[in-house]
Amino acid sequence: MPELHPEVAAVTERVIARSRDSRRAYLDLIEREREAGVHRPRLACGNLAHGFAASGEDKSAIIAGRAMNIGIVTAYNDMLSAHQPYGRYPEQIKLFAREVGATAQVAGGTPAMCDGVTQGQRGMELSLFSRDTIALSTAVALSHGMFEGAALLGICDKIVPGLIIGALRFGHLPMILIPAGPMPSGLANKEKQRIRQLFAEGKVGRKELLESESASYHGAGTCTFYGTANSNQMMMDVMGLHMPGASFINPGTRLRQAVTRAAIHRLTEIGPNGNDYRPLGRCIDEKAIVNAIVGLLATGGSTNHAIHIPAMARAAGIVVDWEDFDRLSGVVPLTARVYPNGAGDVNHFHAAGGMSYVIASLIDAGLLHDDILTVAGTRLRDHARDPKLTGEDDALTFEDAPAEPLDDTMLRPPAHPFQPDGGMRLVKGNLGRATFKTSAVEPQRRTIEAPARVFSDQDDVIAAFKAGELERDVIVVVRFQGPRANGMPELHKLTPPLGVLQDRGHKVALVTDGRMSGASGKVPAAIHLSPEAVGGGPIGRIRDGDVIRLSAEDGVLEVLVDPAEWEAREDAVRPPDGLGTGRELFAFMRHGADDAERGGSAMLAAAGL
Repeated sequence: MPELHPEVAAVTERVIARSRDSRRAYLDLIEREREAGVHRPRLACGNLAHGFAASGEDKSAIIAGRAMNIGIVTAYNDMLSAHQPYGRYPEQIKLFAREVGATAQVAGGTPAMCDGVTQGQRGMELSLFSRDTIALSTAVALSHGMFEGAALLGICDKIVPGLIIGALRFGHLPMILIPAGPMPSGLANKEKQRIRQLFAEGKVGRKELLESESASYHGAGTCTFYGTANSNQMMMDVMGLHMPGASFINPGTRLRQAVTRAAIHRLTEIGPNGNDYRPLGRCIDEKAIVNAIVGLLATGGSTNHAIHIPAMARAAGIVVDWEDFDRLSGVVPLTARVYPNGAGDVNHFHAAGGMSYVIASLIDAGLLHDDILTVAGTRLRDHARDPKLTGEDDALTFEDAPAEPLDDTMLRPPAHPFQPDGGMRLVKGNLGRATFKTSAVEPQRRTIEAPARVFSDQDDVIAAFKAGELERDVIVVVRFQGPRANGMPELHKLTPPLGVLQDRGHKVALVTDGRMSGASGKVPAAIHLSPEAVGGGPIGRIRDGDVIRLSAEDGVLEVLVDPAEWEAREDAVRPPDGLGTGRELFAFMRHGADDAERGGSAMLAAAGL
């Protein structure tokens, strides 16, 4: 086994030491749940009869209790392209389970909202807290005690983290996440970006923009850019929670179905009554969480996971912070360039070697923990394989990862990376702590010192841009966008106008206590600023014209105002809570949410996790 990089080892030890008490409490919990929790042998006859009343041909097998009954937790809907393929998965999974003497039931469904649909709309203020809702829905689904294992069907932004958080409270059960794959490639991403900027400048109309967007998002499957959804799939791979090579196989193919079938067969082999018991709560340990961070950095993944990884970790009794991300970013090189960090999409990435190459090369470089408990191998390297159909009977086989990338514009070995660091840095100073994604930002733009223009709503930024008020060097500050203010919506629609200003030769940056996006791009941005404006965060004291220094190179975010004047300032007045689009129903989550660095969760905060 290659020697682990000393900084990866040091960060892992730091996480283990910080998490010692909470992790032990979590492991004690899942052990108690395995031995004395709610499960089929302990159900009263009336409980059990309700559980199998509609199970048809599976009823006798469920009554006998000799084989695994798999709970299916599905995020299916047919509005969301990534989740539309899941519609027929339950009936297929039941057939696959019967092939090995097991049974399966749909335990429950979770919401699956699409940030692509709600982006820039008021519904986006429900987005982050949909993760807590999904976690709660998963817990409800698994609370019946009818299952010895679970298949988790989910892909997109908050859905996978929500499934993981909820499922980890039943961490004594083995579980496998089953993706459905990305849609085939459509309009080239650079062309899509060009049309968006032309629209922002008023040079094309809504008709041309809609034609462009429709040519990009054109069918069933995950969006093909490397945003939060596809970063989710990468993380599940480097944590060993998928079948090998499962992430980026297109929907509706025989190979996709074969890998799903293999996942169900494998799930029945790792149950609590066999000799290869692999409960989710032990698969997700400190090393697996560090692997998730390393994979995120090495592939230039979504900044949203600076929030989601801490939240998922907390559900397993593990505590990580942004210093862990920053220290790892200093030693983990950027080995992939997938749009918006490069020209090609996830289909091109997969064809170039994809996750199998990423896993193998990072293990060889000592950057990933190989010695983790995965769902399908004796070590993580067993997941550095690609599924193939061979022979006349289309038998499923797995091939080792390619020795070299098949396209070095998409993938490179860690020894010859696109850039020497992982591109997600911690910036801090008298404004607090924030995340800065550098992987798509040109080096000469990573430090900026300019006057602030302060807003409390992204629509006001758009209006100022259209009015020509931002035609200068400027740091745009958008506050009252944190979890407690309005649910921390992504501010993705700011990317085109800020990109236009930058292309016109201005030095431009964004500072916000909100999120930017999994598609954070070429404009420098300090995002997730904590503490947020609500509750007295320093961002609430910034005034128009204050000079701000932001430097990813030096790890600095500070306002250059005389300290005495700064301390004398009052906080800005918080805008009133929004009504409509169901936002008022989530008020208790906003009011109870904790900082972005801890995951921005009201549910985990209330649970004392």
